[in-house]
This record gives sequence, C-alpha cells and structure tokens, in this order.
Amino acid sequence: MKKLNELLAPVQTVEIIGSDDKMISGLTSDSRQVTEGTLFVAVPGVSVDGHRFIPMAVEKGATAVVCQQLPEDLSTHVTYIVVPSSALALGYLASQWWDNPSRKLHLVGVTGTNGKTTTATLIYEMARLLGHKAGLLSTVCNYVDDTAYPTGHTTPDPLTINELLHRMVEAGCEYAAMEVSSHAADQQRIAGLRFEGGIFTNLTRDHLDYHKTFEAYLAAKKKFFDLLPADAFALTNADDKVGDVMLQNTRARRFTYSLRSEADFRGRIVESRLDGTLLSLNGHEVELLFTGKFNAYNLTAVYGACILLGWNHDDVLREMSRLVPVAGRFQAFHSPKGYTAIVDYAHTPDAVVNVLNAIREVIGRQGEIITVVGAGGNRDKGKRPIMAREAAARSERLILTSDNPRFEEPEEILRDMEEGLDEEARTRTLHITDRRQAIRTAATLASKGSVILIAGKGHEDYQEIKGVKHHFDDREVVREIIASESASGR
Repeated sequence: MKKLNELLAPVQTVEIIGSDDKMISGLTSDSRQVTEGTLFVAVPGVSVDGHRFIPMAVEKGATAVVCQQLPEDLSTHVTYIVVPSSALALGYLASQWWDNPSRKLHLVGVTGTNGKTTTATLIYEMARLLGHKAGLLSTVCNYVDDTAYPTGHTTPDPLTINELLHRMVEAGCEYAAMEVSSHAADQQRIAGLRFEGGIFTNLTRDHLDYHKTFEAYLAAKKKFFDLLPADAFALTNADDKVGDVMLQNTRARRFTYSLRSEADFRGRIVESRLDGTLLSLNGHEVELLFTGKFNAYNLTAVYGACILLGWNHDDVLREMSRLVPVAGRFQAFHSPKGYTAIVDYAHTPDAVVNVLNAIREVIGRQGEIITVVGAGGNRDKGKRPIMAREAAARSERLILTSDNPRFEEPEEILRDMEEGLDEEARTRTLHITDRRQAIRTAATLASKGSVILIAGKGHEDYQEIKGVKHHFDDREVVREIIASESASGR
C-alpha cells in the first residue's frame, strides 16, 4: 500500500480532479489486472490506446486514474490525474511503487543495434566473478543474482523492470546491467530509472518497421544518453560513425573505446582463432574465449565499463579470461566429420557481416563457409535482400530458410531475400523452407575444414508461426546431427 500523493511526487501533472490523499493497493497499465484500490495508468500504445479501458478499470474498482485526456464520464469516487505523458508518468510511478530500486544499485545500461546482450551479460558476469552480487535484464534471460526469470521484450515494461530491480536489492545485489532497446527509450520504459553508466555499441539498420527512418532510430538510442545524470559515465564506440553523436548532449562524463584509433580504452586483436582471441587492452594482453572483431569491440566496452565502475585493473584483466560466450552468440559445435557449426543470433545485415567476417579472418580463403539464414516476418522487409546479398558475398554456399515467419508466409519472406542475389549468387543458393532440413542439408554438404553458420535465432528455442510459438532450437538440431554422425562413425 502506498499513498497516492507520495506516488505522484516525481510526476509532472496538468490537473488533479479529486483527492490525492488516499491509499493505493496496486499499480497497473493493464485494465485486466485492476482490483479494488488500484491506480490505473492509461497509456497510448502502438496498436491499442489504454484510454479506451478507463471505464472498465473504474468498474473493476480503480481508486485513481492517470491519463492524458479525461474520459467523458467522471466517477465521483475516483481521482483523475491528467499528465502530459502517461508513458513517462508510468515509469516514475513504477519506480516510486518499488521504492526507487535503481538508486540503490550501480545500474549500467547498454544500447546499440548489435552487441547489447553480450556486453550487458558480461558486465553482470564480471561483477559476480569479482565477488559482487549482481542482476541482469537481457534478451536471453533476466537474473537476480543467480536466480533466472524468463524474459519477453529486450527491455521489459516499467513495472516489470522496477520489480526485478527491487528483487535485486532485496537479494543484496550491488550491481545491475541491462539492455536498453530503442523501443524502450522511445516508449519511456526506462523513465524514472537512475543509471550509473551507459554504453553505446554500434548503430546499423534495424527496427525500421517501428521507427520508419534511420534518423528516428538514432534519436531513440541517443535519448538514453541525453537523460544520463551528470555523475554517470557515457562510454561510446569511437569507431562507429555515430558514436560521437550519442554524446553530443549528454551531461554524463564522456569516455570512448576503439580498436582503430586513440581512445580511453583501446583494444587490439593480437591473434584470432575459432575458439578464442588474444586481445590487448590498453597494452595488456589477455586470452579470451571469444572470436571475431565484433566480440573484441564488446569486450573492450566491458573492460572500459569495469574500470569506470571502479574495479581493480589487475583483477578485471584476470577475471576477463574466465568469461564464456553468451548462449547462442557465436556458439561453436565441432563435428566428427571435421567441420564446425556456429549458432549465432545475427539477425541484421551488419550482424551477419560481422560474424561471417570473423569466421573468414580465422579460416582464410581456403576454408568453405556454408551459411543458413532467414529473416523474421512482420518486421523490416527492407533488410531481407540486404541480408541475403551480404551472406552470399561472404559464403561459398547459402541456404535460405524460415526464421520466425510470424503472420507472413515463409515462402514470401524467402522470395524477398532472393531479390538481393545476382545470377552468380543464385547458383550457389538453396531455398529450403523447413529450418531443420536446411540445417541437416548444410551438415551433409560440409566437409573437413568447413564452417556452417546458422544465423538469426541464436538462443531462441522456438519458431513463431501464425501467433503460436513452436519449440525449435538451432543448437538442439546441431547436437542431434553431431550425435548421429558420432554414432555412425562418420
């Protein structure tokens, strides 16, 4: 239970109709969850406007309603709070409801197109390796110390975020890392949170089905840094073309990391293999179980964040060597036939390029790469032909297959991808809609020294088809194939 006027303390209001001196028993933006004494926040959504459900919320016992426009009929026993932005208000209300947990943690946010999950997860892992209790909010899984909680969106809604942060505080966590998606920044899901640091990884084409333009996508990412407090740190990738843009209006302390130029935190690849990298960090060499330039960037960012959080430099370097790749991120499986299968979450053109370049750097021009890739349905269609073109340019064989078609027909998605291929590339491309069969075909085609890249789903253990999630895990399929090969003695 909380007093309404206490909850409203940090919220900008336009008008309050009714008494704010009443007890609130619950807080929600979902009218289905309203019970007697609830504060209901009517948020305009992407597809549904929460203002439509104010009458239902009042009928179910809501004591107060936060809204941007008053309903036509006002109930005399309900307090109505008019605000400029319900989404913004929900963030601050959620923080107040859970006693502002972000202010009791050293919270680091990571944003960018690629590398968010790996960077946030490794900061969480580093905190634990260095003896601290920590939490994680990520695409793969949410963690409160070592207790896992399932995840939905890359960045959850404000109530879920603050509840999980509150659980971290209750569990004695000192640190927390979280992915900050462009959707979350644009929809005010991080409003009311106090970050100690922010990290920018990179920016390439993605989510244009939502943001419509690259400029709007950039602005959503930049918004996170614009809102950082003056005593926080802002760490940006100096090698990305918009890296400096992210820091233009931030009040936070500014730092850079780079693999190519002078920066506060400088990484340099000394040696790269499929099973690891020797990386120099500010002149100190460390052996890491990660492959590829994109991972070198992620690890340099992690190194910088660890130092900016005040952790001992020598301890940081020692523990970084113990880090292991995130599930479904450049996860390698070795076949008795002598080929290597790599499962990776790469689902944007830039991510596919990064992973394939990393493989090519290790195996050289003599090795064969077979790429299995698709594209998600009901998402940015413009990236489909680009992904196919980039994959074909960096692979000897290409197999186009289904990803998460959602409510589209898989065949139509593959036809969109094929539009990016020239005649020569089409001669090296197979079209196999069934993803399991596509992976099996790649394994059949592979020979000793080949590398199969299975891109797009990574850690996901489902395929979403016509609104239903069917169990499917690329890693399970690869393990089954390798087990079969071992059993047959091939």
